[in-house]
Amino acid sequence: MLNSQRPPDRKPHPTPERATAPTPGPTRPLRAALAAALTTALLLLGPGGLVPASGRAAADTAAAADTGSGSASGSTLVKSVQNATHPGAATAEHGDTLNWTVQYDNRTPGDAAAPATVTDPIAGAGAGQSYLPGSLQVPPGWTPSWSTDGTTFGPADTGAATVAVRAENPVARAGGTEVSPLLLAPVQPTAQATGGDGYTPVIYRTPTGEVQAWSIYHHAGPTVAKVVCSSLTTGQPCTGGPWPRPLNTAAGPLGTGNTGDLGSPLTSKYVIDPGQSNLLYYPADTATGVGIGCLDLAAHANCGFTALAANGTSPSSANNLAGLAKVGDNLYAVANTGQVLCMALPARTPCAGQPYAPVVAANHDLPGNPGALYQGGLTAVGDKVFASSAPQGSGSTVPGAPVLGCFDTSTNAVCAGWSTPHPAGPSSAYYTYDAFTAYDTAGHPDGVCTSTVGGANVLTTCYALDGSPLAAPSILATLSGATLTFDPETVSTDSGTRSYFPAWGGSGGSGVTLCYDWTAAAPCAGFPLPAGHPSANGGTTRDYGYSYDSTTRCLIGLGDAGVLFSMDPTTAASPCLHSGATVTLKPASFYCDGGSGHVQSYTRARLTDLDLTHLDLAASRVLVTDPDGTPVATPGLASDGTVDLSGVDPAAHPALTVTAQLVLTATGDFTATNHPMLVVEYRGDAPQICFRTTVAASCTTTSVSNTATGTDSTGTFTSNTVTAPVAPGTGCQPKVSVEKEICGSLNSHDCAPGGPGPWAKTSPVGLLGLLGTAHWRITVTNAGPVDAATVTVNDPSTPACRSAAGTFALAAGSSRQVYCDSLLLALPVKNTASASFVAANAPAGTVPTTTAPSAAVACSLLCLLAVP
Repeated sequence: MLNSQRPPDRKPHPTPERATAPTPGPTRPLRAALAAALTTALLLLGPGGLVPASGRAAADTAAAADTGSGSASGSTLVKSVQNATHPGAATAEHGDTLNWTVQYDNRTPGDAAAPATVTDPIAGAGAGQSYLPGSLQVPPGWTPSWSTDGTTFGPADTGAATVAVRAENPVARAGGTEVSPLLLAPVQPTAQATGGDGYTPVIYRTPTGEVQAWSIYHHAGPTVAKVVCSSLTTGQPCTGGPWPRPLNTAAGPLGTGNTGDLGSPLTSKYVIDPGQSNLLYYPADTATGVGIGCLDLAAHANCGFTALAANGTSPSSANNLAGLAKVGDNLYAVANTGQVLCMALPARTPCAGQPYAPVVAANHDLPGNPGALYQGGLTAVGDKVFASSAPQGSGSTVPGAPVLGCFDTSTNAVCAGWSTPHPAGPSSAYYTYDAFTAYDTAGHPDGVCTSTVGGANVLTTCYALDGSPLAAPSILATLSGATLTFDPETVSTDSGTRSYFPAWGGSGGSGVTLCYDWTAAAPCAGFPLPAGHPSANGGTTRDYGYSYDSTTRCLIGLGDAGVLFSMDPTTAASPCLHSGATVTLKPASFYCDGGSGHVQSYTRARLTDLDLTHLDLAASRVLVTDPDGTPVATPGLASDGTVDLSGVDPAAHPALTVTAQLVLTATGDFTATNHPMLVVEYRGDAPQICFRTTVAASCTTTSVSNTATGTDSTGTFTSNTVTAPVAPGTGCQPKVSVEKEICGSLNSHDCAPGGPGPWAKTSPVGLLGLLGTAHWRITVTNAGPVDAATVTVNDPSTPACRSAAGTFALAAGSSRQVYCDSLLLALPVKNTASASFVAANAPAGTVPTTTAPSAAVACSLLCLLAVP
């Protein structure tokens, strides 16, 4: 833009220059040149234009050039960066998202597992760049952490306040291309904070491989702390205590003390979310009604509550409930009123039309008794939900004998053949805690049963799905009528289908297990009838329920005595002398730079730190499947404790789930200092740790850089430093203008550098006569907001002006004046000048910008040219 005005007086006084001594341009420091070279090598151009993995020339050259350290025999880190906003761009721009990657090559000698830590300070955090929340990615087996001060690291993502990130692996091995979960030690009987009324345990494997048993006290009031987590891996309460903790309707971390607002029923069954294995659904009651609660096992948090029925109705009130059972995408329960309740997944909203009409007699349903316990149980077979109910004389609107009812989820009505509830006991003196599925000898579910307390012996009543009578398993009738029996854990294996019934009181004493083999239609062979647990708390377990761990093939039991124990499902031996681990190896999850070609092949699975003479090899096995459970053909477990995976194509099977199921002959390998593991390996590039930052919008940010450090058993090491230059955007370009003028004085001293002139766009008419010397002044002004560099003046008709200017830098808010002369042989003459420049923070190779031209005219006597 042309500017005929003198630069404002507020600017610094212009620095005059004459053609006699051109000013040299600024010299780029050697370090800057090195950074530019390093950038060329390591500034990644996004997916498809990546710096290769360790050992490739560019990365190695850059690492050597920028003093990345790590001895020849020690582990190394190689840092790189990708522009996620503009893949392929040679430079970053303000506001771009950069993906920083560090590749960790573990060169620990031998096969020993040892801790490794990689720490990545974010240079210029909060100024030049800011951490992008949620962007930290670490390989499987590594634990991420974040810091807001660079010293103290914690497990929670601290968002944009993060100044450093870290990844740690307590069992890192050479190469780093493996997953290595601990083999679970035989679960010893342990009296922990499992709760005196902990009911049935729920087994949960964390993403890090820890095996946990969760439980919820049954028949506990809303405020009471009732949920407990026990680590089967460590034999101690889970971290995140103290346990128990309360359950609440509001989503959020578990609280402490008796501050809950969700109560628990008498008989609970739990459902794991089919899409999120960390979410547990459980039946619950509140002060105003009943519904289904959600517990996040991974986050140790409440994840909401869905109300399904209000209490206080008359004459029958939904004081409590029994459940849960999953059919299709819905969860079902039954209220004290006999009504069927329903919640839809994944939305966790009440099903349309629920509560549905009663299918069983109401029990403990008198109004004004919120929390009054539902006496009975619930199970599902196919698309049908079955409920048992015992309307005892105390608390029920209509006392009566126990019954079984059926709800058809396909019609949301009573099942065909079940128009009225079927009897399950002779009188209201009988009561039940269960409703369980019956199976034929082929292992197909074919009916429903319930067992009642009362009379001389436990009475078990069964019906087929169509409502016709069905023969009951005989084993429960061996128990006296005062024995309490509860819902069984049913296990289907290659050898058949078995149900394990917990019992205590009466002839069940302090706690026993009864096993029924549906395949044989007989008590389980080799399993005592009944089986006590003398080695678990002296036999005092008062069993409520079991959970079958399909990995170790052990039953984990819990009861009224508050003792968590294990049991062999074949022999009833306790502890169960089995071990195992399951893990999914997905090699692609070890990389986060967006590149391809990292994975070469699977290699093997193996058992480590385990004396194989302590293993019943014939009874043990290692299963290899796709993550969906589809078997993958591999050789079996070899005598050296390995499984050859080299024949599995990683392109056809991008992930493998490996499950070790081990039968032990001794437990001495599991000690405080020795931890047997299942190691599953592949061959590929060293694993990566990534996080993202956003480049600051400030024009002062001309580059961002990153350097990582690490420690492992080989020592301490540092990565190469990667510097990403930041190209100034349109808002960070200097606004440079040029003003060309001619001196209008006859006195040459007035026209010297700094002379008063006057300086104008046109010389006075007749000043130069027909020919003479013109004195020119060129004012170059930078209005900001950033400095200009390598400024040159363009003056085609007067080369002396370009020579006088030379090459110079021009700070924001400053001006520079250039003085030059030319001998005019003919008049008039119009002289035009402009300036070329780059922003001071522009990367090397940036094409200069040229200003709008400015002209001045040297006039003759008549000065026919128009004034510029």
